[in-house]
Amino acid sequence: MNEPDTSKARVLILSGYDAASHKRWREHLAALLPEFYWRALVLPPRFFRWRIRGNPLSWLNEPLLQESWDLIIATSMVDLATLRGLHPRLARTPCLLYMHENQFAFPVSSGQNASADPQMVNLYSALSADCVVFNSGWNRDSFLAGVDSFCQKLPDRVPEGLTEVLRDKSRVIPVPIEDRLFTERPSLRDRTCPHLLWNHRWEYDKGPDRLLKFLQVLEQRSVPFRLSVVGERFRSYPKAFDRIGEQFGHSIEHWGFLESREDYDQLLRQADIVVSTALHDFQGLAMLEAMASGCVPLAPDRLAYREYVPAQCRYDSHEEDAEREAEAAADSLEALLEKGASACPPDGWRASRLAGDYQSLFEELIKTGASKP
Repeated sequence: MNEPDTSKARVLILSGYDAASHKRWREHLAALLPEFYWRALVLPPRFFRWRIRGNPLSWLNEPLLQESWDLIIATSMVDLATLRGLHPRLARTPCLLYMHENQFAFPVSSGQNASADPQMVNLYSALSADCVVFNSGWNRDSFLAGVDSFCQKLPDRVPEGLTEVLRDKSRVIPVPIEDRLFTERPSLRDRTCPHLLWNHRWEYDKGPDRLLKFLQVLEQRSVPFRLSVVGERFRSYPKAFDRIGEQFGHSIEHWGFLESREDYDQLLRQADIVVSTALHDFQGLAMLEAMASGCVPLAPDRLAYREYVPAQCRYDSHEEDAEREAEAAADSLEALLEKGASACPPDGWRASRLAGDYQSLFEELIKTGASKP
């Protein structure tokens, strides 16, 4: 972070579960907007249940929270309502809640215990914030729909108009894609044996079982391909990945997490088609970065993909029928290869285009806060 400058507005970012994408977002934001003086409080991305409920306790004696700030930016894992209650200075400081995801639409794995606590943290934080910013329209809409559905299940004394209040204070400003990633290159270098890239977290909600079925359909149809399966991998991961590695080892170009960002960026520029089989993706940074690098996207017709993946690059969504969806994905791939689809870089997501949106909002909130008695 930059050195103190009394002439600059002071901005404190609170990242309650500082996953890799959250870290990149906050560091990129500070680099994009040097007009502000930035500091950050972060907690490591582990012990999810404890993090989302315990961050006010973890930061209870944090000196930075005793200082004066012009703007607080909290990520969606932060219990902002409790923090503002515990720290009087924060109660008087403009607060923006940035929703990388929302717990109303986040999938619960079979190994987790169902609990309303994470959803309540999101709800109270959104009510406490002066402004709520979502990284996609789908994220916003699924949050508001989730709040509405959740409130209908509560026994009594639920205030009317809650969803409307939240909608009125909500905006959509995506996580920016770095300008350096955008490149112009020939579309589909190899239409006869395309290089397919699957570059998502190795978790069940990214649909690795659907990727397996899709590849099996391609093999049954004798559609040749090369394959790279990369992305963040954890100690425990779905067994579908092992089956993909065993069955399609002869077609694999890259396998597993690439430690070097330079190597990863090079892979983005080399691949022909970036594939998603996700059941949940609140924005889809992996897809956006690959598209910026010249890859043609192939994604299901759902989630935030409808906001930036062209219709001809979206295959029919069949969440309840993975077999049918695999056939639809294969149909779409063959159509793209036949037509020689062109790259479709997401220019509206460029950092240079979004920087002004962030700056204007920050200045608006700071000005409003300064005018309060």
